Amino acid sequence: MKDLKKPQSKEKTIALGFTLGIHAVAVTGLLFLGMSKPVEPPKQIKMVLVTPEDLLPPDPVPLEQTDSTEMAHEKLAEQVQQTAKPSVEPAPVIPVARPTPAPSPSPSPAPAPAPAPAPAPAKPDANKATQEAKAAAEAVQKAEQQAAEKAKIAAANKLKAQADAQAKAKAEAAEKARADSATKAKSDAAEKAKADAAAKAKADAINKAKADAANKAKADAANKAKADAANKAKADAINKAKADAANKAKADAANKAKADAANKAKADAANKAKADAANKAKADAANKAKADAANKAKADAANKAKADAANKANADAANKAKADAEARERAAEEAKASAAKQAAEEAATKKAEAKKIASTAKRDFENKVRRAWDIPSGSSGQKATARVTLSDSGAVQSVIVSSSDPDMKASVEAAVRAAAPYPMPSDPDARREARTFTSSFTAK
Repeated sequence: MKDLKKPQSKEKTIALGFTLGIHAVAVTGLLFLGMSKPVEPPKQIKMVLVTPEDLLPPDPVPLEQTDSTEMAHEKLAEQVQQTAKPSVEPAPVIPVARPTPAPSPSPSPAPAPAPAPAPAPAKPDANKATQEAKAAAEAVQKAEQQAAEKAKIAAANKLKAQADAQAKAKAEAAEKARADSATKAKSDAAEKAKADAAAKAKADAINKAKADAANKAKADAANKAKADAANKAKADAINKAKADAANKAKADAANKAKADAANKAKADAANKAKADAANKAKADAANKAKADAANKAKADAANKAKADAANKANADAANKAKADAEARERAAEEAKASAAKQAAEEAATKKAEAKKIASTAKRDFENKVRRAWDIPSGSSGQKATARVTLSDSGAVQSVIVSSSDPDMKASVEAAVRAAAPYPMPSDPDARREARTFTSSFTAK
């Protein structure tokens, strides 16, 4: 029989440690995945192409009326930031004195070169001054028109430069967005592959742990069934050996008593026969001596007749003693046979009675189990067979249930254990017979 107290081998210890480690890793991975934030989906980047014609023109800036005779194109140059070098034409010479302009508060592009002031006439002429003023006004108007055209050209160049810069920035942003999208897609694919690998490893670890646990439970159940069967076989063998030894001792004692009685009766009969024969021989000898003394004169024929009679009497006595001894021997044998037959009949009657009591007890056990059985739902028509081994006190020592439906198997085993303890018969033979019973169950 397998030694159940033998310590586990090193390989089993290592396998158990590896299984526990896998379980710990799987639980840690599940906790990490449950606590971590889900990966955000990539944001969609939209690119809009704008042409210079779609841009709104800047609001027109009105000309300021100042007391100075500052050139309009110089004033506009302070307000327009040039992006391209304009073509500067020399301004017409205006025959008026140009006052010194006020300093500009902020740096501005270099103004167009101012015309050199004309020398003041020695003697002013009114008509000439009027013509010069008119020519100056026309020159100012023409300069303003040229300045407006140049400002318009400068504004258009600035808008075009801004549109080109925006288009270039948008193209670079689109290119960067495509590169970022490709990089993110690649990163997401790597992360997904890593997550899939981790999930697969976790699933494999969980499946392996489940398989190991199922195999261990199956092996433990098989080992327990083997150990229970071995223990039961050993206990049955011990009980049978004890019963056989008791029966043999009882039979030996009965046989010895009967043999002693027969031997004593035979010895007594032999001793009595010997004593009777001795007494008879002694009496015959005395009688013969008396007859010889009294009838000394009688003839040899009479003596011979007496001797023959004595011999015949001795032979008769011996035959009678022998017949008596044989009769006593036959009577002893018949008594012995009758006692053995009676003992066998009593043993058979007792065994039948024990079986009857055990059968009634087993039927009560089955009814008790059926009352405690909770039939699982959806198992109509399923069958199960249970072999139960009890102790002398009615406790369940082992339950072996055979069924193709795991729910049926579990429910029957639970019913057998729930119905314990079972009322055992008081008769030792009946109790021993009722310790093991087999029942069949069918879900309806």
